[in-house]
Amino acid sequence: MTELSQRAAALRALHRPAGPLILPNAWDAGSARAVVAAGFPAVATSSGAVAAALGHADGEATPVVEMFAAVARIAAAVPAPVTADLERGYGLRPVELVDRLLATGAVGCNIEDSDPRTGELSDVEEQVDLLAGIRAAAREAGVDLVLNARVDVHLRAYGPPEGRLAEAVRRARRYRTAGADCVYPIMLADPEQIRSLVTEVNAPVNVFARPGAPGVAELTALGVARISFGSWLYAAARARTVEMLAAIRAGDEAFPTGEETG
Repeated sequence: MTELSQRAAALRALHRPAGPLILPNAWDAGSARAVVAAGFPAVATSSGAVAAALGHADGEATPVVEMFAAVARIAAAVPAPVTADLERGYGLRPVELVDRLLATGAVGCNIEDSDPRTGELSDVEEQVDLLAGIRAAAREAGVDLVLNARVDVHLRAYGPPEGRLAEAVRRARRYRTAGADCVYPIMLADPEQIRSLVTEVNAPVNVFARPGAPGVAELTALGVARISFGSWLYAAARARTVEMLAAIRAGDEAFPTGEETG
């Protein structure tokens, strides 16, 4: 486990508010290699992008064996540390979840705090138990994996709008004490609220880069330590493929980009 431990330590060290870890999420070995070739020091998967690439819907609809096999192919394809989006854990016990994750070669994971199938926010104490179980199982296995705890309060529009930030902070603090290395208030986009959460949680914070959210430079100034792009790259690649297919179908034989391949 020495090599995995070293990769986990390297991944953890990349979470710096002054120079955040930027993660253009991958979905297969080819996209992971492209991320590393572009100079990014780590690779994160997107569960939605992996699911779509494998022919499944997002929301834990991908068979567990297929999801972990995809993560393993990505981890084997790159020298950089890999962190996997594991949704809410696919109903696996923490020990099995950690064993399967480490077997892929990945050294980090995202865990959501809402049910991907129903959209219901999880009970805080149940989520704390899940995160603490994952942390304990990882330490027992000898690899202190990097645990990114997603906070779905804003994604699920939980409660009245004026109370969502406070609930996100409350959950983030609890998850941090349960062993999370980083907290991920997905869909939180207001700059002042991001600043407040970063200050009040006093832990590395992950923000989802998307239209309507602050850019990388502003997020860095706000103290964010990790920036994810989710399935945006996969969606862009798919949209470009659709455009090229339409052009080919229309009889356009020009290929202005890319190498000639067989």
